Order: sequence, then C-alpha cells, then structure tokens
Amino acid sequence: MAKQSSVTSISIGVGLATGVYGISFGALSVAAGLDIWQTQVLSLLMFSGGSQFAFVGVLAAGAVGGVGVGAAVVSAWLLGIRNGFYAVRMAPILNRVGLGKLIPALLTIDESTAVATSQSDSKDQVKGFWLTGTAVFVFWNLMTLFGAVLGDALGDPRAWGLDAAAAAAFLGLLWPRLVERQALAVGAAALLIATITTPVLPAGVPVLLAGVAAVVVGAFNWLAPKAVKN
Repeated sequence: MAKQSSVTSISIGVGLATGVYGISFGALSVAAGLDIWQTQVLSLLMFSGGSQFAFVGVLAAGAVGGVGVGAAVVSAWLLGIRNGFYAVRMAPILNRVGLGKLIPALLTIDESTAVATSQSDSKDQVKGFWLTGTAVFVFWNLMTLFGAVLGDALGDPRAWGLDAAAAAAFLGLLWPRLVERQALAVGAAALLIATITTPVLPAGVPVLLAGVAAVVVGAFNWLAPKAVKN
C-alpha cells in the first residue's frame, strides 16, 4: 500500500509542478499573437511543452504567413522527435495495440516516461505512466487557460516584455541540452546561420535553415563519442 501511495504521490506532484509552467506558456502564446482558444487547442492537441514553446517562439519572432507557420511547425516537430523514442521504450510496458495506442501516444512525454521507467515493478510502471500523464495533462491545460486569460488581460505584450519572453523561454529549454560536443556544434552552427540570414530573409526562413545544421551534423556524425576498444 505504501509503495502504491508513493507512485501516486510522485505522479500528482510531478503533474502539479509541471502544470505551473503552463501559466507561462499561456501568457507567452497570447503575446505571440494567438488568441485564448487557439492557445488552449494547442495545449490540448500538441501537449508537448518544449514543442509548444518552440512554436510560439517562432511566431513571436515575427514570422507570418505560410513560411512563418511552416517554420513554427518544423521547430515544434524537431523538439517533439524525442517523444517517438519514449514511445519505443514504453510500448512493451503498456502493451497496447491498434486504436488503443492513441491515448497513450498523447500522454507519452518526458514526465510520464520518467516516472514509469523509474519503477521496478511492472504494475507500478503502468500506473506511474497513466497517473503522471493524466495529472500533467489536466494541470497543464488548466494553467494554460489561466495564463492565456492573464496574458490577454495584460494588454500590449511589449509593455511587459512578453514579446521577447517566448524566445527567452525557448533558450532556457535548450541550454541544459548543450552538454555534448554534437549538441554544442549544432547550436553554434545554427546560431551562425540564423545571425547571418535573419537581416536578409523573411522571418521564419532563418529558423528552417538553422535546422539544417542538425541534419548535417547528425548525418555525418562527426563529433559523436568514439567507441572504446577493449
């Protein structure tokens, strides 16, 4: 019983802690030009914090039209790729088939995967996944709505510095990941490309071009750690 309670308390605690960040996303999304309902639909359907911040970050940078939306989608997709790897890890644990995979796919995020895989018992793994995923989904969407309403009530985002906050939040998400040579190389190359092209290309295009850096570095695998020979 104590063990089950522990999984429950961890899941609810993670859900609450993560949900608080939804306030920031809601306010930043409205500042980027989305209305309250567009912001809420984004949280309900995309439901991936890093990808959502990336999406509104591009919009906040002034990207408009088809190119701007395309750049925002690609940025969000690049950050969301990791969820596919989580799904591979969680598939044998959840043992779902067919349409039964749809809801677990939505809830397969950093937090639900982390809590599930940290459990030693298979039942606790399943319980940790569902409880954490559900808790984060509920609290994240509630706080998104609160943040969007709050951001809308603040009025002009420039008066509060919110027009630059989305980009700052995006950088905050990326910074802890820059711990390996490949990640640093991608970041440096993307920064150089974006800096050079931003003054001369429409908003959104520099983001797409900067993404090429990740493709090139990953394809050639130049800076990957070398295998140690026995």
